[in-house]
This record gives sequence, C-alpha cells and structure tokens, in this order.
Amino acid sequence: MRVFGIVGWKNAGKTGLMERLVTEITSRGFTVSTVKHAHHTFDVDHEGKDSHRHRVAGASEVLLASRNRFALMHELRGDEEPTLEQLLTKLSPVDLVLIEGYKRDSHAKVEAHRAETGNPLIALNDQRIKAVASDVPLDLDRPVFDLNDTGAVADFILKQVGL
Repeated sequence: MRVFGIVGWKNAGKTGLMERLVTEITSRGFTVSTVKHAHHTFDVDHEGKDSHRHRVAGASEVLLASRNRFALMHELRGDEEPTLEQLLTKLSPVDLVLIEGYKRDSHAKVEAHRAETGNPLIALNDQRIKAVASDVPLDLDRPVFDLNDTGAVADFILKQVGL
C-alpha cells in the first residue's frame, strides 16, 4: 500500500493540509484513506447510545453499521497501542493512504510549518521528511512549498509514491 505522511507541531496546519490534499487527490481520480494519530484519549461514541453501552459493558469490539457507513471501535483495554503497520492492515485497499502524525515512523513525510508557532523545523533532524509546506520561505536542502499550494504538494506526493 502506498503511504505518505503529513507531520508538524501543534497548530502547524497539518489537518487543513490533509483535508485539502484528500480533496485534491480524490478529484484527480485516486482513492484515498487517512490515518490520524491522537496523543490523547478520544471517543467517537456518545454516552447513552447503544454502541457506547455495549463498549462500557466490556465488549472488545463494537461495530456500528448503517446503510451509509460502518465504524469499528476496538477497545485496547490495557494492551499496547497498535503500530502504524498493524493499523494499515485494517484498511481496505486504496491508491494512497495519507497519515497525519506518526512523525517518528519510517514512512516518507511532508512537514507542515507555520512560523507564528515558533516551533523548530522537524525536517532539520529527519531525512524522512522529503519536503516542507510552509507559510514563510525557507532555505532547506529539500523542496519547500507554500503551505496553501495544495496542488504543488499533491503533485509532489503523487510523484514520490509513483502515482
């Protein structure tokens, strides 16, 4: 499966870039799935709903399905967090999986960077970051794109993964 990541510090523009890239790349006729890493506890379920009640009662997995979509929730219940590679095996085949986060994993990435955050560039110490999408010009040893030039970033990613 072809994968490419978007990384960056908090408020660097990762999610906006991901959203625009999914729209851009799917408009070109490719299928795209996404993986988003969360550093905190999150819940896609709501207290009082049947699926939440099943999960709280102790179900290891709860699959919620309708004619429009299905969602599978898997409770780790103290087990280790699955690796990115393990999670990727759970996805249906697509042309490209875009990954938000997982900055320490070995896949190729574009770093989203906003100068106003004051955070250092991750790319300076990570050659797996193949380009940077920034709101300010940068002098780097790899391509730098305007953070809002989604078409150019999409072109770069598609070329990198061979699509």
